[in-house]
Amino acid sequence: MQIDLHIRPALPADRAAFVAILHDTFESTWRPQVTRAAVTAYQQGNRPAAYVTERGHLFHVATRAGAVIGLVDWHDDFVHALHIHSAHARSGAGTALMDLAEAEIARAGFATARLETDTFNTRSQAFYAARGYIEKDRYPDLEWNSNLTTLLLEKVLGRP
Repeated sequence: MQIDLHIRPALPADRAAFVAILHDTFESTWRPQVTRAAVTAYQQGNRPAAYVTERGHLFHVATRAGAVIGLVDWHDDFVHALHIHSAHARSGAGTALMDLAEAEIARAGFATARLETDTFNTRSQAFYAARGYIEKDRYPDLEWNSNLTTLLLEKVLGRP
């Protein structure tokens, strides 16, 4: 039996869960793709904690049984992050969080929603393509210094 999914704004008490989700995403998605030097820089810089400190109060979260299992972060028409803990992948949390982000972006008056993913991340590409996102550009991913390529995706809102 699946426990109901709830979406809500972030709370200060969610901070540790956010950092754990971001670490999980790094381990399950990014670590296999980046260089050893990028892994070391990630570990030494504690990027998740810095990101959560800067933007965590703006997140919306998905919860099940009171536990935070995913987060979404957007500003204006750009979705900065969608992360679902790997133990809850394909559980509907990502869909629910993107539904919210896209609805809020449209309500703010934007005709499109934009986001980035990388070429190696075929799972996220398939997820976004199914939601109507199309590739608008590609460029070097400078964040990881690992010769990755970033895709800029865009969706016209109000269309499936």
